[in-house]
Amino acid sequence: MADVLSEEQRSRCMSHIKSKNTKPEVLVRSFLFANGYRFRLHRKDLPGKPDIVLPKYKVAIFINGCFWHGHKDCRYATIPVNNHEFWKTKIEGNIERDRINIAKLHEFGWRVIEIWQCQLKPKNKDITLQNLLTELQYE
Repeated sequence: MADVLSEEQRSRCMSHIKSKNTKPEVLVRSFLFANGYRFRLHRKDLPGKPDIVLPKYKVAIFINGCFWHGHKDCRYATIPVNNHEFWKTKIEGNIERDRINIAKLHEFGWRVIEIWQCQLKPKNKDITLQNLLTELQYE
């Protein structure tokens, strides 16, 4: 299926997508704060600049967009038909970079929790957030 937007329009749309303070990220932060957890955001001294860092528990949380981070077998992670090779290379690069950053965090003794955008959709949100609490309580 061809793109309904021109190349310039698509470029403008893609350039406006935020990488910090996204709705899923704010949702998780609000939930953690309401449950008594205190955290830091986007620590530059840690590999991958995790979205949420709980230093007390030595936990790094990444809230990943399904498209941008290539969530396997997810309906939101389809590679566009237009400029297919560019997007395929871009997303594969993101996946590899994520893998390397997570491995480095593990080497430094950090626990890593990945939450996917699709897990925070209304149907799955409550289960995902409860699972997050459970994971934080068990070290």
